[in-house]
Amino acid sequence: MITLALSKGRIFEETLPLLKAAGIEVLDDPEKSRKLILETRDPQVRVVLVRASDVPTYVQYGGADLGVTGLDTLIEHGIQGLYQPLDLKIAKCRVSVAVRSDFDYESAVRQGSRLRVATKYVAIAREFFAAKGVHVDLIKLYGSMELAPLTGLADAIVDLVSTGNTLKANNLVEVERIMDISSRLVVNQAALKLKRDEIRRIIDAFEGAIAP
Repeated sequence: MITLALSKGRIFEETLPLLKAAGIEVLDDPEKSRKLILETRDPQVRVVLVRASDVPTYVQYGGADLGVTGLDTLIEHGIQGLYQPLDLKIAKCRVSVAVRSDFDYESAVRQGSRLRVATKYVAIAREFFAAKGVHVDLIKLYGSMELAPLTGLADAIVDLVSTGNTLKANNLVEVERIMDISSRLVVNQAALKLKRDEIRRIIDAFEGAIAP
């Protein structure tokens, strides 16, 4: 049995064509079913639905043989015990710095001000600002990042940006692009040895179906 860890939403939807290329069709719609383990037309393959941030953990510790997760999640989690054979080029977005439209970010950075930055991407933010020589106090949040500058909790946020519409709706502007993000296939290293042929078949099918 091969177990694939996925999260609901955009990653799940954009992984479906790759699964189809591997001859794997999920039998239940996760938005309509309460099941957390979804069967497929291949009796030897199943999908487990977990939080996006938990996908690397399930794969690392053998709760799943392979999974699909964003590069942002991988950086925050670390890559111990994980093999990353493919950039699937799906669920694309970026990690950026955003501030209130009336906040002079460039001036604050130039003057060496100590910035308060709210984010759930603490590792990414810490490395980025350290490389720039900018002193920051990082505030860990798990959601509604846009509120932090609006309420005075933080001067800036580091968050995922796709269209930028949410920022605009909350009177925030993107001031620096930190990195581009896409989703990666991750594989448990022990499973790769024990179930090599089955997993290799899925990897090869995914690779052949990735958009150029």
